[in-house]
Amino acid sequence: MSTTDPAGQTSARGRRADAVRNEQALLAAAAAVFVTSGVDAPIREIAARAEVGIGTIYRHFPTRAELVVAVYRHQVEACAEAGPRLSAEADSPFLALRRWVDLLIDFVVTKHGLADALQPGNSAFEALHTYFLDRLVPVFTQLLDAAVQAGEIDPGTEPYELMRGIGNLCIGHGSDPRYDPRRLVDLLLNGLRPTGTS
Repeated sequence: MSTTDPAGQTSARGRRADAVRNEQALLAAAAAVFVTSGVDAPIREIAARAEVGIGTIYRHFPTRAELVVAVYRHQVEACAEAGPRLSAEADSPFLALRRWVDLLIDFVVTKHGLADALQPGNSAFEALHTYFLDRLVPVFTQLLDAAVQAGEIDPGTEPYELMRGIGNLCIGHGSDPRYDPRRLVDLLLNGLRPTGTS
């Protein structure tokens, strides 16, 4: 039945919506913990951040690999959906691009631990990499093109190449606290700007 009964029980549809919201909250908490503590962070740390019991996490994600893959997909979707929003909210196309790249860096820092979290030989990583490119390269291309059309970035930059460069600059962040990929990515983006632009 799809309506609330006299005893105040929620409908099946309502329970499904609650389950989706709970899962999204868990994924957001896990993503935040993975960024700060890596994908090997204790499940209890994720549970504490999400304000749920450990058992709740295992009901949604029986294995760590399933949780990491779900976080990966969750972050890809969050990045993809953020592009149009940032374009509408930012004062300039370049600022929208810069803010989106910050989100991408958060994601990429998390992603570098993915391979270790999955079982050896699991084909999920290859499939997820394709998913990452299919969803995010078009968003990045739109942001980059808008900045070029506004005269805020010189033309001629290949979106895939630039995204790969940003990803490469993020390598090493987890093993060296003195290394700040954001500063270097900022230098990279500023290097794309026309001469005399700050």
